[in-house]
This record gives sequence, C-alpha cells and structure tokens, in this order.
Amino acid sequence: MNKSDNTRDLSRLHRIFAIILFLSLLAGLIFSAIQLVGAPIENNGDEAQRTKSDYTLMVVECIAGLLVMMLPSVLERRLSLHIPHLMYVLYDVFLYCAVFLGEVHDFYYRVPYWDSILHFFSGLMLGTLGFILVDFLNRSNKTKVTLSPIFVSIFAFCFALAAGSIWEIYEYTIDGVMGLNMQKYLLADKTIKIGRDALQDTMKDIIIDTAASLLAAVLGYLSIKKHNQQASSDEF
Repeated sequence: MNKSDNTRDLSRLHRIFAIILFLSLLAGLIFSAIQLVGAPIENNGDEAQRTKSDYTLMVVECIAGLLVMMLPSVLERRLSLHIPHLMYVLYDVFLYCAVFLGEVHDFYYRVPYWDSILHFFSGLMLGTLGFILVDFLNRSNKTKVTLSPIFVSIFAFCFALAAGSIWEIYEYTIDGVMGLNMQKYLLADKTIKIGRDALQDTMKDIIIDTAASLLAAVLGYLSIKKHNQQASSDEF
C-alpha cells in the first residue's frame, strides 16, 4: 500500500468518525435537553441521580463539542495549514471520549483514570500540533523561520502546556458562572471537596498535561534530528 492509498484510507476514516461524532453529540444534546426539564435541582443522596446542573453541563459540553469539532478544518482553510488526516481522526476520537462517553455516559465517574487518560492524550496531540505550526511557519512565503530542533521542541512543549492551562481557566470560569462541575470539585453525590482535595483534579490535570507535552517534545526532537541526519547523508 503506497502513501496515497494510506492518505485516502485515513481521509475516509476521518469522514466516518466525524459523522459518528456529530450524530453522537447531537443525540447527547437532545437527550440532555429533554432530561434537563424534569431533573431535580438537588441530589437526594443517590449518587446515580442526576440533577439540573448535571444535565446543564451535558448540554454545554455537547454544544461546545459540536462547535470545536469544526475548528481544525476552519484553521486549515483560513491559514492554509496542513493538518494530517491522522490528527483529524485522533481529534474526533478524543472529542467522542471526552464529551459523549465522559459527560453523557458518565465515564469520568464510572471508569477509573478516564480524565487522566484523556488529558495525557490531549497533551500529546497539542504537542504534535505545535510541531505542525512551526512547520507551517517554515513553509510560509510571508514568514520564513528556521529554528533548531531544540527550539522547535521547546515551542511545542510551551504551546501544549499553554493550551492545557487555558482549558483549566475555561473550566474554572464556566463552573463559577454557571455553577457546573467541570473541575470535579463535587463528588458524585454532590459533596463539596474541601482544601487540598478541591485542588487535586486541577493540579493532576496540569501535571499530566506537562508530562504528555514533554513526551511529545522529546519524541518530536528525536524525529527532527533523525530527519536532518538522513537529509545530510543524502546530500553526500
């Protein structure tokens, strides 16, 4: 199978995943909106019972998911930025796991370390996106930037870590404005965490984002070094 065949297969896979993701988020949005109407305001102590704030969070997340699933294609068109089809597929899988499985199907509470796995996955993707952005600048006719592998890796690391930090700010803001539980400062039975326990989820996410971003930066650095060495050997 040649490169063009792989590209076509990944493109087809992306379209299939995008359709599944869209239909799943739309179904989750409709379900959450319907359940929101009759849901109780407060929990009666039953961990399985969902309240209005739970369904409000699902509605917000499903709407956000439907919007951000189009973000890569918008950036690609506006900036003439080439995003590999594999990145699209991984992005769709991430949104499906984070929103539809995580929020709608409550995987964040049902599956151990679900949130940690997704944060590690997102850190790797964002680190890779940082390398793609530098490659875009290198190929730009308006801006010609040539950086050493170490500086490219540092940029990718900082970009991924900054994006992860912005996400934590977004979660904190939405929780405060809408009274939701994106940062999981409430237990499943709505008990409020206190002190250091209340910070645990946010700090864990930041630490995992840092580790994943660092791994992406190291792997990217090794890949660039290998590519440069092969290019040098081909010249001789």
